[in-house]
Amino acid sequence: MKRNYLLVTALLAPLILSGCSDDVGKVSLGLLTTSDIFIDAKRDPKLSGVTCHISHVEANFDLSDPSNASIACRQTGPITSAELATVDQSKSGEVIFSESLSILFKTLKVRRIYDKENNSLLYLSYSTKETKGSFKHSLSTVSLYNNVD
Repeated sequence: MKRNYLLVTALLAPLILSGCSDDVGKVSLGLLTTSDIFIDAKRDPKLSGVTCHISHVEANFDLSDPSNASIACRQTGPITSAELATVDQSKSGEVIFSESLSILFKTLKVRRIYDKENNSLLYLSYSTKETKGSFKHSLSTVSLYNNVD
């Protein structure tokens, strides 16, 4: 009985949790492929006024999704001085989002770096696995000019 309950729960979990998704778009890459481009919206966990849209390919029947991803971050609400004070100010910044892209070792990460001199936030998306001699990455910036109270 307990085994059946676990099986039913495992099968229904994706349907139940689909309402909690950050997915805002999905584009099929064609009839003869099982790969799709997904677009997710992620809010910065420390800066509620910043939203990043991340597009990435999911290959349904592969053990590993492609490493390519793109990111675009924008100010979508107020950013307070109190929020900004909680941001890591080191040169390496901090990881604000991470998602596994394969069974082993490949992860998509988004790192926020505060560029105090230029009054900007940098959002870097990157894959943790080298692909054809390169680590795939993408960069987006959010200007803080006249935006912080």
